[in-house]
Order: sequence, then structure tokens, then C-alpha cells
Amino acid sequence: MFHYAKIIVVALLSALGFGLSSTASASIVVEGTRVIYKAGKKEVTVKLTNNNQVPVLIQSWIDAGEAKDASAKTAVPFVLTPPINRVDASKGQTLRISYLGSSTLPTDKESVFWLNILEIPAKPKESGGQTSRLNVAFRTRIKLFYRPDNLPGTSFQAAENLKWELKSDGLSVSNPSSYYVTIKSINYKTGGQEYAMDGKMLAPGASEFFKSTKIKINSLDNISYTIINDYGGYQPYKAKR
Repeated sequence: MFHYAKIIVVALLSALGFGLSSTASASIVVEGTRVIYKAGKKEVTVKLTNNNQVPVLIQSWIDAGEAKDASAKTAVPFVLTPPINRVDASKGQTLRISYLGSSTLPTDKESVFWLNILEIPAKPKESGGQTSRLNVAFRTRIKLFYRPDNLPGTSFQAAENLKWELKSDGLSVSNPSSYYVTIKSINYKTGGQEYAMDGKMLAPGASEFFKSTKIKINSLDNISYTIINDYGGYQPYKAKR
């Protein structure tokens, strides 16, 4: 099951003139919302498709969490090819990611990085009159998890075995596993009504607190949460201690 990655507007380029026309829709579709790189693999691939009727230029890079750095300056233990490429209309492109090996990455838990794909639309042909155009560059950013060999359990067990605890003004959750767990949402039912809170990504061994501002949560029995699994699908679980 695949879901399109979240698209972020990262740059605005405009020309001088009297009128104004704009194109503000992304062309590149990324297959999947995350990449799982298992230790021992020679490479993993990410498929892209240009759904537009014109070619686009894409720049791709990997960072370690520097969301505001829109360039390939971050030192990471991966090689990505091709870093820059033209994708023709209605055609596809495959990005290849190879792990270089690193003595600094832990071998007892996952590490997380980010794959960035910056889409630069083609320049429109000039029209007869003076026209200003607003060209929008889109950046798609998805998680890249490096998964060492021989981790205890599985990522699905990690999501199911989160430890929840009631607090006076909310909920605390801890992740005792060696895997990252991305919580999409938390739901609580009481009095015939359902309340929801946005989730977070939990690092291995980490804890998070979710403050409840709408209602006092007095039981774990009516709490459920939804995680995003390895395939980008949503999977619900019941909260437990």
C-alpha cells in the first residue's frame, strides 16, 4: 500500500511584468512514504513518476534531519544516484541509494535519515505579451530508516508493544524497542464522543508526552492509536501498559 509523500513548497521564482499567471501543482509522484534500508543490501531503489505533460528537473539528496537546508551539504553514509536528473513527461525515474558503511551508526537500533526530492518545473514558453509567471519548486521529503541486522523483534511488534501511562493532564508513551515507531494519531472515546490527538515519531528507547486539553483521560481502556507501518499503511492498536 502506497501513499503519496507530503509535498512542501520550498521556493518561489517570479519574473517582472504586468499580468500574472502561476502553476502550483507538483508533477513528481514518489512511490511510498518511507524507505527501509536493511543492513547487508547492496542498494535500495525509490521509484518516481512525472505525471505532468512537460519534463521537469529534479535534484535529490539525503540529510540527517536538517529540514531547512535545501542543498546536498549534509555528510551521510549513503550515495544517491542520480543526484540531478531530467524526467520527461509521463515517464519514470529510479533513484538508487547505496550504504557506504559507517562506524558511527549504532548496530543495536535503527537510525533515521531523510530523502529529499526537489522538483524544478520547466520554464514556460514566452507568450506574445508581457506576462509575469510564478514558478513554484516543490520538495518532497520522506524518511529513510537504516535497519541493522539481528534487531530483537520486528517493527510491527515494536508498534504493538508501546508502553502507555496515564498522567494528570495527558498521556505518556515509551518505546522500549530498537525500532522507530511513527504514531499518526491517538484516539480516546468517552461519553459517546471521540477525541483525537496528533501523534509523533518515537525513537528507539524514547518517551513522549501528549497533553490532553479537551478532556481528562481517566482510563487506558478506551484509548487506541494508529501507526504508519513499513509500507506506509495505517495500522490501529489498543493502548496498554
